[in-house]
Amino acid sequence: MEEWEGLQVIGAGWGRTGTSSLKQALEILGFGPCYHMSELSQRPQDLPYWEQALKGELQDWGKIFRGYRSTVDWPGCAFYESLLQAYPQAKVILTVRDAQSWYESVCRTIYRRRQRAARSLLAWLLYYFERKLIACEWPLTKFRSKLIWQGTFAGRFEEKSVAIEAFYRHIAHVRRSVPTERLLIYQVKDGWEPLCRFLACDVPQKQSFPHLNTTEQFWKPS
Repeated sequence: MEEWEGLQVIGAGWGRTGTSSLKQALEILGFGPCYHMSELSQRPQDLPYWEQALKGELQDWGKIFRGYRSTVDWPGCAFYESLLQAYPQAKVILTVRDAQSWYESVCRTIYRRRQRAARSLLAWLLYYFERKLIACEWPLTKFRSKLIWQGTFAGRFEEKSVAIEAFYRHIAHVRRSVPTERLLIYQVKDGWEPLCRFLACDVPQKQSFPHLNTTEQFWKPS
């Protein structure tokens, strides 16, 4: 078995900036497996370590990322600076998009899902009676709220100007804190070329760039 050498790519972009597409693209290019928020539903054993990270108490990122070669989306993007210190050879990809369309996308997808979970009595009953949800999804929902809605947006996501200002502030902070030669500011609509050039790998000749998790796809039954 090939020895794990740590993360090689750290995604600093927030959710709904094309992170699902980037995850698959990185895996196609050989930088997989790639850790994404979706991993947590399948890996509830990681949640206590993320809780430690949120408190600033996690000393060994390998407890979460062992075996992974890249990470994108939340929760990893919230800790990109700590991950850079832990994996000093890694490169950073900051996925971006138009701020207005980003906000609308979040409103129609992950924030709407959060609202539905919070307001639906049926959801709470399901949490109570379904062991899997008790063991995983309810703690995960609380973690997402602490990290994203109460943390990143300080409970003010519904104030559009506040959320968009936070979006721009994050981009500016990444630009300042990551050395230029290690940072790619990237829009997934630009496809393979800038990504492959940054990662020094060949452009796939028979594989179109993945475009995943649109708003319509988000709500399709799995």
